[in-house]
Amino acid sequence: MSLAIWQGARYRPGMRGGHYESWFLRANHPKRAEAFWIRYTLLVPQDTHLPALAELWVVYSQDEPRVIHVAKSVYPLDEGRYAENCLDIAWGDSYLRSGIAKGEAQGPDEVRWDLRYEGSTMPVLLLPERWYTSSFPRAKSVTTRPMVSFIGTLQVNGLLIPIDHWVGSENHNWGSRHTDHYAWGQVVGFDKEPDVFFEIIAARVRWRNFWTPVMTLLVLRIDGQEIRLNGMLQALRAHSRWEPLAWSFASSAKGIRVRGTISAQRHECVALRYDNPPGGEHICLNSKVAACDLWLERAGLPVRHLVTQHRAAFEILGDDAVEGIPVMA
Repeated sequence: MSLAIWQGARYRPGMRGGHYESWFLRANHPKRAEAFWIRYTLLVPQDTHLPALAELWVVYSQDEPRVIHVAKSVYPLDEGRYAENCLDIAWGDSYLRSGIAKGEAQGPDEVRWDLRYEGSTMPVLLLPERWYTSSFPRAKSVTTRPMVSFIGTLQVNGLLIPIDHWVGSENHNWGSRHTDHYAWGQVVGFDKEPDVFFEIIAARVRWRNFWTPVMTLLVLRIDGQEIRLNGMLQALRAHSRWEPLAWSFASSAKGIRVRGTISAQRHECVALRYDNPPGGEHICLNSKVAACDLWLERAGLPVRHLVTQHRAAFEILGDDAVEGIPVMA
């Protein structure tokens, strides 16, 4: 599929039966522990008596002083525009097109953004490609533009913040329900290896009264090579163990082993409330300035150790809030 098809909306007007979809942008300051995450989201509840909504979310992690700002605005879904064959979505004066993002969100903070971004490589398919057209899993995710440079401005509670070549990604996910429990991480450039891209997810879902085993899938782009440890058996055999602020993982194939940790400090995290199309909600623990240590072992080559102190995106989704981390939106 072309890039535009991966970017295009899966939502169709009048859709029923439950659907969520989001496009998000994220980027880190070149040197400081500073980052933004902007999420354009739509929600079609399975219960047709509930309103279908469009939402704009922003999280801005400020370095000095260490503060996390959060804003969220909600619109009726039918007031939006959703292109099927390209990235072109809009609500009111806020919109997202491939390479251009502009908008505003309010509550509890007030954030405006006016951004341009360019540069990309081929989309990163975290799932095996055949899964994107199957009923399993219910939630799909693509990093449509995995390495882009942002310029423009954020305005946070009246404070203007220049965005001068912050590096990040453009992403798209959708499904009929959120994954019940997951840990997700992404690094767009390690501290001394700026061209390396890494993405990983570990997930399990509830089926009737049972939990599936944890499946761990990862993609690493390094030295012109794409290492994909995301086959069904690899995902089931991989190791993942996470707590609210730390995650350790390891996965391997013939001649290759990837292992590592992602972690965040309490003051680097915020909790967000995600409504689920079938009903209920999940709590997403969210940091965009997390640390990541990664080791790559390849047969016949020296072990590579990749490190970032504060460039990793890190999310953990579950049922409960975490003591000491406020639910902000």
